[in-house]
Amino acid sequence: MKVLKFLGVLVIIVIIGFSYWIYNSLNTPHLHNKNNQYVQIPHGSSPGQILDKLTSEGILSSPIPLKIYLKINGTGNEMQAGDYLFGSPITPLEVLGELKNGRLQTVKLTIPEGFNRFDIAKRIAEQFPQSQPAGDSAALKLMDDVSFIKDIAPDAKNLEGFMYPNTYNFPRAVTTQTIIEKMVGEFKKVWKPEYTEQALKMKLTPYEVVTIASLIETESRLNEERPIVASVIYNRLHKGMPLGIDQTVVYIAKIENHWDGTIYKSELESNSPYNTRKFAGLPPGPISSVSESSIKAALYPATTNYMYYVLNVEKTDRSHIFYSTEAEFEQGKAAYQAWLKKERK
Repeated sequence: MKVLKFLGVLVIIVIIGFSYWIYNSLNTPHLHNKNNQYVQIPHGSSPGQILDKLTSEGILSSPIPLKIYLKINGTGNEMQAGDYLFGSPITPLEVLGELKNGRLQTVKLTIPEGFNRFDIAKRIAEQFPQSQPAGDSAALKLMDDVSFIKDIAPDAKNLEGFMYPNTYNFPRAVTTQTIIEKMVGEFKKVWKPEYTEQALKMKLTPYEVVTIASLIETESRLNEERPIVASVIYNRLHKGMPLGIDQTVVYIAKIENHWDGTIYKSELESNSPYNTRKFAGLPPGPISSVSESSIKAALYPATTNYMYYVLNVEKTDRSHIFYSTEAEFEQGKAAYQAWLKKERK
């Protein structure tokens, strides 16, 4: 009888001691050195895997107290995947509270209108370095996969023009492939079936329309002006005149990896088919991302006799003055060059 009483008291003492240990372990703040670093909890992680990861990261001193607590309470499934910043010191119960809130940290990626694939790849590498250890070359290689746009542009050699300019929010651990697919998906939302129909009415392929839209995009920032710029492009195409768009020369320099911000005479004389200063007709493909405004301008151009345009130096909105004759254009060009010379001084 005395033995049974002793064993009963011993069990009670053990239970009390164990309970105290659990309570103390769950409520004792733990110091760690990851308070300024995000810890990612991947989707699909089990409660045990989550606690083991946090222990290996030093956030928890041991996973056991929380594992026991979760086993008793049955609340392990409330922990959510995400990117977490855990303060230091922090108690295991506070860690559990953070995991129940679910905090997926996102990174904002802004792709301005007119960015080309080289610009986009560089921006992705800057914003998501962990996804591109090889730098922007990794993204550029992925942009050669045209399977995403075969339905719209079966002749495309890369995704230039089909990654829609916009502001996106991605998880910090997103893959470059996912980013590119999202941008192409956004383009495909913007490109409507009636745009394909209108392109066919104009005896153009969607790929040619996107190419023209990219030229418009790089030439004008103003939505209301873009149909007029489009009219100049079409008027020159119909007359067999070179389009004379300098941004195609810039694009050549980026393809050849020697763009330094200045257009050189040697580049203006390049034999690349993208050189619209030298060759008539459209370049082989788009030279930048395109907004819906530029797509619409390419599909529904204004009707004009304009053949030339030059920056309007009397305004600060980057608008242009349009001309029908070369003589008028030369006068406007001379005024622009005089203004430019003054600005450079």
